[in-house]
Amino acid sequence: MKYLERRVVHGMLLLVSVSVLCFLFTDLAPGNFFDEMKLNPQISPDTVAALRSQYGFDRPLPVRYGLWVRSVMKGEWGYSFAYNTPVRGLIMLRARNTLLLTGCATLIAWLIAVPLGVWTANRAGRWPDRVCMSGTSFFLAVPEMVVVFGLLYFVICTHALPAGGMMSRGFEQFGLAEKVIDLAKHLIVPVLTLVLASLPVLVRHVRASMIEVLNAPFIAAARGHGISRVRVLFRYALPAGANPLISLFGLSLAGLLSGSLLVEVITGWPGLGPLLLEASISRDLYVVIGVVMSSTVFMIMGNFLADALLVAVDPRVRTE
Repeated sequence: MKYLERRVVHGMLLLVSVSVLCFLFTDLAPGNFFDEMKLNPQISPDTVAALRSQYGFDRPLPVRYGLWVRSVMKGEWGYSFAYNTPVRGLIMLRARNTLLLTGCATLIAWLIAVPLGVWTANRAGRWPDRVCMSGTSFFLAVPEMVVVFGLLYFVICTHALPAGGMMSRGFEQFGLAEKVIDLAKHLIVPVLTLVLASLPVLVRHVRASMIEVLNAPFIAAARGHGISRVRVLFRYALPAGANPLISLFGLSLAGLLSGSLLVEVITGWPGLGPLLLEASISRDLYVVIGVVMSSTVFMIMGNFLADALLVAVDPRVRTE
């Protein structure tokens, strides 16, 4: 358990470091929300000065950081200038949609990557392995934007699926089954984009880990005792090679989360990505900081889940 305790401490230190860096970088960025207001001739300089004082922008950076930390303790996470509301409400609404998208993509990618990586490792050097590795090389070379634009072009031409958004018109009047089907249709394009972007890396890592294990003496002994190939692969080889794959899980979740922000903007999925873009354009600094901090929390939670799984399957880690 000391291992997990250390990971929790590291996560908390990372959160503090990211928050400090966010404030530093946003303060160094040219312009802010109130500078944009000065360009509006209908807003007097006195009004702008009063608003700057109200939100603490006339105070030094350390004081503003302390005020933001206090608002986080109160559950507000700062205040949005553009939306005129606490940041927490904006983040929670969009974070739910991002987690749905990222969670579906992560689950599907790993459900495909593990059996496909095991299968290709068992046939290393043969034509199925060469075909699979060629396919992964191709998708590794194709940027996410090309994949999502290609899928959107196909969807628009065929009218097979919704081209963007999260729900159709009249969604509130749908029954439960219709709502689930409609949501699933809107998920297909962004989820498929994220799966195709992450799957090549996952398959290659699973394959490499399994090839190393399949050459071990205990696998040859298991085969010599007449144990079936499927049982050897999934009962003995896969658990033996699970440690690097569990560590990879946290990294893959972080990669999918960062990739989902771009995919959300392109496909119109109402997640943290469009909110971050809107806040950056309008110089809504506390919303930008809130989105960055939320993404950091999700990544830390994903890595902690991977660490917990590693502790559960590897006794050596529990004794550290």
